[in-house]
Amino acid sequence: MAWRWAAALLVLGLTTVKAEDDLAPGKFLVAGRDLRDPNFAEAVVLLVDYDADHGAMGLIINRRTDVPLSKVFTDLKEAKNRTDPVYLGGPVELNSVLALIKSTVNPGEAKRVFGDLYLVNTKGQMQKALAERTEASSFHVFVGYAGWGESQLEHEVDLGAWHVMSAESALVFHTDPDSIWQRLIKRTEQQIASLPDPAAHSARKVSSGPALVARLAGK
Repeated sequence: MAWRWAAALLVLGLTTVKAEDDLAPGKFLVAGRDLRDPNFAEAVVLLVDYDADHGAMGLIINRRTDVPLSKVFTDLKEAKNRTDPVYLGGPVELNSVLALIKSTVNPGEAKRVFGDLYLVNTKGQMQKALAERTEASSFHVFVGYAGWGESQLEHEVDLGAWHVMSAESALVFHTDPDSIWQRLIKRTEQQIASLPDPAAHSARKVSSGPALVARLAGK
């Protein structure tokens, strides 16, 4: 009877971990400590688009630069005198410009990522946000983005390169972006440490779960 309870509890634990780890827009990817790629070391990525058949797209939220908006949007009068900094969203298409905006109402053409946070990906919507003098506390501009092809991100997560957790708008617009990765990696490690040993192992490699349940069941 003991093994039945153990197996049941393990399945419940795996279900909880899997639900939290599902890749989707509005999830944070927190770089593992062993991820050495200079493009992503100690990065926190907000997934803004995800399709299991086509890949994923995200923005690194904790790479603030010293470049002001006014120098990026030299052709937009709405950006004149804007001193808030641009963020490096990722290594892909560094000539592209995207933005994240926090708004209690749908800002029109912008795509909702989660909660009250939207992705701005058109020049018209960018001009509108700048013309309305949207404050930096709810409006971040990014050059470049992070992208993954079909199954690539899933493979990296399976290898432990990324920890997946629900995103928080307060962290997206945190005033000290350099502190975000350290805060989230510690939170992830504490959550894993608090799990029973088998479930903790499965959190690192969920695919081992069914085999472990079978062993507990004596199969």
